[in-house]
Formats: sequence, C-alpha cells, structure tokens
Amino acid sequence: MVEAAVGVFPGADVVRCPVADGGDGTLDALVEATGGAYHTVQTTGPLGEPCAARWGSLGDGRTAVVETAQACGLALLPAGVRDPMGATTHGVGAVIRAVLDAGHRRVILGIGGSATNDGGAGLAAALGVRLLRADGADIANGGAGLLELDRIDASGLDARLREAELVIASDVTNVLCGPTGAAATFGPQKGATPEDVALLDRALGRMADVARRDLGVDVSGIAGGGAAGGMGAGMVAFLGARIAWGADIVAEAVGLDARLDGAALAVTGEGRLDWQTAYHKAPAVVANRAAARGVPVLGVGGSLGPGWRKLYAEGFTALAGMAAGPVSVEDAMALPYEHLVRATRRGLRAVRGRVTR
Repeated sequence: MVEAAVGVFPGADVVRCPVADGGDGTLDALVEATGGAYHTVQTTGPLGEPCAARWGSLGDGRTAVVETAQACGLALLPAGVRDPMGATTHGVGAVIRAVLDAGHRRVILGIGGSATNDGGAGLAAALGVRLLRADGADIANGGAGLLELDRIDASGLDARLREAELVIASDVTNVLCGPTGAAATFGPQKGATPEDVALLDRALGRMADVARRDLGVDVSGIAGGGAAGGMGAGMVAFLGARIAWGADIVAEAVGLDARLDGAALAVTGEGRLDWQTAYHKAPAVVANRAAARGVPVLGVGGSLGPGWRKLYAEGFTALAGMAAGPVSVEDAMALPYEHLVRATRRGLRAVRGRVTR
C-alpha cells in the first residue's frame, strides 16, 4: 500500500509488482507483464448458465493464458449457492477451444478458485473425450457423475491438443485423493458436507483407476493433482498437460527477482495468511525470493488463520492481519481499504528497525 508505505517511510520509492499463483489475478498479471491482449468468449459457468470468460494472449505471440475460474469459478455462483456434486468444468473446454482456434499451441492454465470437484471431466468431455457408464451412456455432469464412470474413450479428443503444450499453473501441492486430497481439503469451501466429501473422494479415486487402465496414466499421487477439485489430475490424464507452480510462472514473467534486487523491504499478502500459504502460494514465493536476497518481508492478510506462525520459516519478517482488535466480518468487509492501510502501517512500523537500505 503506497499510502501506508510513504506514511511510515517518507520519501520511499515504492515499486509495485503484480503477483499471482494460478488463481485470481493470474490472467491480468501475465497479460500486463508481457504487453499482451485480452479476449472474451461466450461459454457456460459451473451450473451450466451462460457466461462470458476472458482469456489472454501474451506478448510473445505464441502463449495464451486461461483462468479456468472464468468458466467454473466460485465467483460465478449466486450468493449462498454451492453444488460440488453437480458443478462442472465443461465451460472451460469452450475457452480452450477458442485459444486453439486463435492459433495458440502453448497454453498456461491457471486453475485456482474453482467451484467444481469433477476432476476436469467436464472440460475433457467438451474437448471430445467420452466418459462412459457401463451402459454406454455419458456420465452425468459434476463430481457425483464420476461414481458411475466405467470407461474412458479419448479417441475423439481435439487433435490440436496433441501438438499443444499445456502448462497447469497450480497454487497447491495437494494430491487427488485422501485426507489431503481435493475433496477433503477444498470440498467444504465449495459446499460439500462430510457425506459429500466421502462420495467425492471415492468418485475421484474411481476416475484415477479408470484413467490408469484406459489411458495408461497414473495421476493418483502427483503433487498438484488435487488442485481445483482434481482438475489438475484430470488435465494431466485427459489432455497430457504438465503441472508447474503458478507463483513461479508469474514471478518469472513479471521479473520479480530483478525487482527484489536492491530493495529495502518487500510487502505481500493475500486474503488469509495461514498454513496453506506455505504451499507455494504467491506470498510465500515472494517471501522465499526476498529472504534469499536478505530483504525483509512484511505479510499482510485479511486475517491470520491457523498455522500462520509457521510462515516465519518461509522468510517473513512480520505478519499483520487487517483487524487490530475484535471486529465482525461485516464491519471488516464494509471498510476494507481503511483496514488494509491501517494493518500495513502497523506491520511497517514493526519491521522499521530491520530496514537498513
């Protein structure tokens, strides 16, 4: 926050650098950093409703970037509506087709912020893969449909994908199934009950088993496979994609290391700083890279959640939550800018003695 920085360090030269990790903001960070362009395609959202999704062509003229949440994100759902059993990634397929139609054969796919838990089955179906029940009919949309998956026929996959390089920009390291898998870790925030979580975990396990048998690809244990409700694993199995860490992709594109060289202090943050931040989220990557250069790091979050103290091991010098004392969620969200400025000022004063340049 420039206002807070110059208040605590008068005359400071504040350099802003966009960062993201595969979730919200990845599209904008990469397009802006490379002098690219934005495009819009009509598709469908997680519940099948019509929506317009943006994607970007990067400045190299070769690479496209897709934020899959533009077509299957939580932000597309009406307030209070969640359906992890039926929500689908089908609309993401239309975005990928638009990218291929535009001639791009290298695609970065940011997969954070999804409302889905279907293992990428919907987007695969939209691109020509058939996921079939024992009676030969297509399975139903959503994570629950995977419970009836009997076989996978990938013979109709869009041929252009066989010559494309698909890079998944993941913001988590979770595997597909189990206690740290897609359903158990992220299902509840998408509306899954404990019973739903158990069913969805079993459904994703079924997808992994059938993919191993029919496609010859074992995605059960790959890091990042559990991202976006198992979309990470599904895109590896169905589309031949590879998983990379979104924060590193963005950091390289925006020249983060060069901006940190010679800096006196780095300030970063996200909605909540907690144990998940350490799993290669953007703030942790900023802290890692800054600390390696001897640059102190302030982390500012909407709140400090469980495990936030562990973030000091990632290179953070100090951490600050937006609420200095007891405050309701409603009050905090009513005045976010004011709370953010105050939190940043508190944090900057806490690290002032560590700033030597």
